[in-house]
Amino acid sequence: MLVIRILSPEDYGLFAMTSVVLVLLGLVNGYGFANAVIADRDGGDGQLRQLFGLLIVINVALAAVQFSAAPFVADYYGQPRVADLLRVQALIYLTNPFLALGYTVLSRQMDFRRQAQVNMASAFISAVAALAGALAGLGVWTLIVAPLAGFVSRAAGMLIAARVFIWPSFDFRGSKALASYGSVAMIGQLFWFIQTQADIVIAGRALPAHELGLYTTSLFLAQLFVNKVVPPLNEVAFSAYAKVQDDPAAVSEGFLKSVRVIMLLAVPFCLGLASVAEPALHVMLGEKWLPAAPIVEVLALAMPFMTLHVLFAPATSAVGRPGIATRSAILGAAIMPLAFWLGVSADGGRGIAWGWLIGYPVLTFVSALGALPVIGVKMAQLGRAVLPPVMAGAAMAMAVLALDRVVADLSPLPRLVLLVAAGGAAYGLWLLAFARDRLLELRMLAKRG
Repeated sequence: MLVIRILSPEDYGLFAMTSVVLVLLGLVNGYGFANAVIADRDGGDGQLRQLFGLLIVINVALAAVQFSAAPFVADYYGQPRVADLLRVQALIYLTNPFLALGYTVLSRQMDFRRQAQVNMASAFISAVAALAGALAGLGVWTLIVAPLAGFVSRAAGMLIAARVFIWPSFDFRGSKALASYGSVAMIGQLFWFIQTQADIVIAGRALPAHELGLYTTSLFLAQLFVNKVVPPLNEVAFSAYAKVQDDPAAVSEGFLKSVRVIMLLAVPFCLGLASVAEPALHVMLGEKWLPAAPIVEVLALAMPFMTLHVLFAPATSAVGRPGIATRSAILGAAIMPLAFWLGVSADGGRGIAWGWLIGYPVLTFVSALGALPVIGVKMAQLGRAVLPPVMAGAAMAMAVLALDRVVADLSPLPRLVLLVAAGGAAYGLWLLAFARDRLLELRMLAKRG
């Protein structure tokens, strides 16, 4: 938040133009093969060496592709500086083989404590680098240097934590199953890229860098929970599902528990952010970011649907059905770009936000129809898992909006404090009155953790 206050919307607009390429190539960086090794409980050291060699080949190739394509991407957006940014970002791919190898070994061992320690340490290093770069006046380069510092430190940390130091093998004979599983997952990830990054591709040409920066920063804030909290939980879930994949009852119950707990946390974050967007932006980011408030309000309402949607893939993939996630991604690749294109044509950045809010509920519902039978869960069971936090969130939002009419004339900080306190109280009291079992389940899970 401090870095966003210092940098400008234009800096974030330029960074967003580069991130499309990074995300696209990152989806084929070999993590699908790593997940195949995690799911294969009988694989030995030879399989790890093959995985390491495959990851090196893939990521060196990706670095070369991004370096070579940088001028063409810059021409597409009409921003010459994008080329230099992309060339430096290509170094990130060289960290992926080491990072994925350590992650694979630790996930096989179900050792998530050391993974969490490495992730926290690398996040701290990245944050310090970001703040130092912003204070030093590096501008948009802050957004390039900080992630690079995080990737390097995370790769080194994962290797050390996993205590794995092996030579790669470039003899890929006998790795057909690994390649087949990883390729199916990779195809799904490519379509996932289309549905989640089409907004930047479309808006990057339609909007000036400043307005694009407002939109992408709004999206960053709205997706804080689904992008920062859910992925590590999904990594744990994937390994857990893979371990019990031969026990359908355990898979279905594990999935429902993850939905109950994650949605219990996601709904108040998302609906709360939508309710307090204006004072929150004023306090956290400063007055120059206030034009983003209407965009944040709409995007935050779409994120509970995205949060639920991303919980399907780990369960279906871990039980050997990665094609389910692929079909869902293909559907999203058809729905979301159309919604984004119509939205940006109608109302710029806020129109793209409406594309999220209209498209994602449809995508989530249709994806659930395909995924739930594989997981062994009925639609009614999913509804019962989601309903309590949704009802509590609605009560919270109504209380906050009603109070905001009374305290609207206060300065931003006390206004925000009062609204957040009232929202938290309303959410907690509703759950205590009507869904106390959810709070008890969350408490028991926290104690075990």
